[in-house]
Amino acid sequence: MPKLRPNLMGKGTCMAEGEPDSRLYGHADPLDDLNRSVALERKLASIHEALYVQIECVDRISVVAYDPATDLLKTFLASSPGCNHLVRYEARLAESPSLAQILRAGRPRVVNDLELFRQGRHLHTRVIAEEGYRWSYTVPMYLDGTFWGFIFFNSRSPGALAEPALRTLDVYAHLISAVVTAEMLAVRILAAAVKTAHDMVHFRDPETGGHIDRMARYARVIAQHLAATGAANLDDAAIERIFEFAPLHDIGKLALPDRILLKPSRLSEAEREEMKTHTVRGLEMIDAIAHNFGLEHLDGLDLLRHIAESHHETMDGGGYPHGLHGGEIPLEARIVAVADVFDALTSPRPYKPSWTDDEAFAWLRKLARSKFDEDCVDALLYNMKKVKQIQAEFQDPVEDTVPAGAAGTGGEGAGQ
Repeated sequence: MPKLRPNLMGKGTCMAEGEPDSRLYGHADPLDDLNRSVALERKLASIHEALYVQIECVDRISVVAYDPATDLLKTFLASSPGCNHLVRYEARLAESPSLAQILRAGRPRVVNDLELFRQGRHLHTRVIAEEGYRWSYTVPMYLDGTFWGFIFFNSRSPGALAEPALRTLDVYAHLISAVVTAEMLAVRILAAAVKTAHDMVHFRDPETGGHIDRMARYARVIAQHLAATGAANLDDAAIERIFEFAPLHDIGKLALPDRILLKPSRLSEAEREEMKTHTVRGLEMIDAIAHNFGLEHLDGLDLLRHIAESHHETMDGGGYPHGLHGGEIPLEARIVAVADVFDALTSPRPYKPSWTDDEAFAWLRKLARSKFDEDCVDALLYNMKKVKQIQAEFQDPVEDTVPAGAAGTGGEGAGQ
C-alpha cells in the first residue's frame, strides 16, 4: 500500500505520497509552451492566444529581424489567422523612413489609422493595407541596448486603444522580445562558437572574408527563391538559419593535419580520403560545441549539422561521406554546395584565375542533376541581379588573399 501522509491543507484527509492534490493544481498555464522545446513559431502562437484573451482586436503579431551588416530588415516570424502574405521579404532600414523614425524617437509607435501609409511605395505597406489591417503598434527590439528588429501588432479594427491596453501590449512586447532574442541569441552564440573554431582554421586554410560573406548570401538567395516558388517548404526562420550557418560548412577542416591542409601540390588518393573526413569531423565538433553550450535542443541545430556533414554529397550518389542520392541529401546542404562552389569559381585565387559568372553558371548547369541540385542552380541563376549586388557589396580587399599552399583545398572544394 502507498504510504499515507497528512494533508496539511485540510484536516481529516490523507493522500498517497507523490500524488498532487487536484485542489492545488486546477490552473493551466496558457504559456506553458514557453517552457518546452517547441518551435519558435509555436511559442509565438501561444503568446498570441494568451494576448487575444485580453485584447481581442490584435489579429496579427509579426517579428522582423535586423542585419546591421547590410542594413536589412527581414521577415522572421509571424502569427496571424489565415494566410500570411508578407514572407521572405526584406527592405533596407535606411529606405524605410517611417521605421527609422521609431528608432530616432526612441519610443514605440501607435498608428490608429493605417490609411496614413496607404500611398507608401514599399511592398510591406501595400500588403498590410490589402490584408485589411487598420491599426498598428510597433515596438523596437533591443538586447543590451543593441537594436535587433521590430515587433508589429496589427488589427483589422480601426480606432485607438486605451492606455491600459497599450500597457498590456508593452508587457507582451517585452515577453516576445525576450523569447525571440533568446532564440536568436542562442543561434548566434552557437554560430559564433563554431565561427571561432572556424577562424582557427582560417589561419591554416585561409578563405577570404569576402568569400564567407558572399556564399552565405548566395545561400539565402537560393533558399528564398525555392520557398517563393514552392520548390521547398522553408519559412523565414529556416532561411535565416541557413544564412547564419552556411559559412560554417568547413568547420571540420580544423581537425585536418597541416600536411593535408597546406600541401601545395595535388593530394594523393590516400590524402584525398583523409581530406574527406572533414565532413564527419565537422559534425562531431558541432555536436560537441552544442553540448558544451547547452544548445542540444536548439531549434534549427539540425540545419547546421546537415550543412557540415553533407555539403559534399552529390545528386548521383558519388559524393561523401555517405554517398547519398538526390532527395536523400538535406536541402540545406544542397543549397550551400551550390553557393560555395559558385563563389569559389568566380573568385580569383593564387592557383587559378576567376571565372566569369557566365562560365561558372555554364559549368554548374552542366553538372546539375548529376552533381548539383538543378533547382538550386536555377534559383541562383534566376536571381542574377542579386548575385551582382552581393559581389559588388562584398568584394575581397586587395590584401586579403589566399596563399598558394591552400591550392589543394580550393581544388577539392570546387570539384566536389
